[in-house]
Amino acid sequence: MVTDLAYLESAGAGYETTFTARVLALPPGGIVLDRTLFYPAGGGQPSDRGVVTGPDGRPLSIADVTKSGSVVVHRLGRGSRPSLAVGDSVEGKLDWDRRYGHMRLHTAQHLLSAVVFQRTGRKTRKATFGAGRGVIDVVGTWPPVETASTLAEAFASYLAPAREVRIRWLPRTEWEANPSARAGLVPLPPQVDPVRVIEIDGIDTCPCGGTHLRSTGEIGEFTLEPFAQAGDATRIGFALRTAAAHSERVTP
Repeated sequence: MVTDLAYLESAGAGYETTFTARVLALPPGGIVLDRTLFYPAGGGQPSDRGVVTGPDGRPLSIADVTKSGSVVVHRLGRGSRPSLAVGDSVEGKLDWDRRYGHMRLHTAQHLLSAVVFQRTGRKTRKATFGAGRGVIDVVGTWPPVETASTLAEAFASYLAPAREVRIRWLPRTEWEANPSARAGLVPLPPQVDPVRVIEIDGIDTCPCGGTHLRSTGEIGEFTLEPFAQAGDATRIGFALRTAAAHSERVTP
């Protein structure tokens, strides 16, 4: 069985909120579909949530989404009991506010990691985010020449005027022959080919399987927290200060 990850297809696919799919399997407490727009937790990005509605018209709450091999399992919320059968056609609907918040945070994280690398040469070892806040762990102990305020100023310079965020697909051999300087701390899984590359115009190129904005102008206002040591790394926290730039779904 294979679940087609429809959210990967293009920058516009990240803004889609509804889709139709066919039920492939019904493991205990979950649903496996032949295609999905729900992002499964991974790479520091939390999963999407939402509902799946079957032929009986009753919406089933999706509380968590995970990837197991080549399939995505949509975990049902408490009290949701599917009256589904393998082969049924269903409609999925994402929680847009949650998805869009993750898109803003994820694009902000790429931009922050790129600004840190541009100004210090230090790569991001790990990034996590959710609920309006994120952290990056940067290789090496600081004390930095850069301060939170100078990094914030550099970050803001890429928000206005806004920079385009693009998605490209490259054959793995092409990517490995000419990878970006910032990438490489986390090896690509052996099965990844082609490589999905996220580009922020003028500053960053990095492989990524997450959901992103189409422009840095959608990130909105943010704050950087005081630097902290995390073992042999430096931890930089960041948070969105404003509500979503678009309270409703953005039309692709």
